[in-house]
Amino acid sequence: MTRAVIAFGANLGDREATIAAAVREIAEATGVALVAVSPVYESAAVKDSGVDDDAPRYLNGVIVVETALAPHALLELLQRIELEHGRERTEHWGDRTLDLDLIDVDGIVLDDERLVLPHPRASQRAFVLAPWLDIDPDAELAGHGPIAALRAAATDEVVRR
Repeated sequence: MTRAVIAFGANLGDREATIAAAVREIAEATGVALVAVSPVYESAAVKDSGVDDDAPRYLNGVIVVETALAPHALLELLQRIELEHGRERTEHWGDRTLDLDLIDVDGIVLDDERLVLPHPRASQRAFVLAPWLDIDPDAELAGHGPIAALRAAATDEVVRR
């Protein structure tokens, strides 16, 4: 079993219900055991052009799981759950009903056409770092260092709900 960190977010539809259902579906998946669920944070939508104050705000958080799934198989599970909750990939960093990002898998460093680990922007995003810090204050992100130090340096605004 390996430990994986998964970030979740939603800014369209019934955000709370969608996130709760997605976390439940991940936890019930074969080869996955839920370890921890973070508190939920709210953040502004970030688009290619920067923060979009006119877009609906995101609810964000992190879960930690133990899994027998290989990283690519876990990614496929997350993408299937996104699709089942109406995720459409029409705009890069566009508004979405559900976003599930594989952030870290036991410190593995991987970069191929389908998956980059650790997640390439996780080290800069308070909406990932703050909830992760809540559930694992001693965590480190491979190649970037302690989550606590990364969170202290992140400049995006997040509000715990």
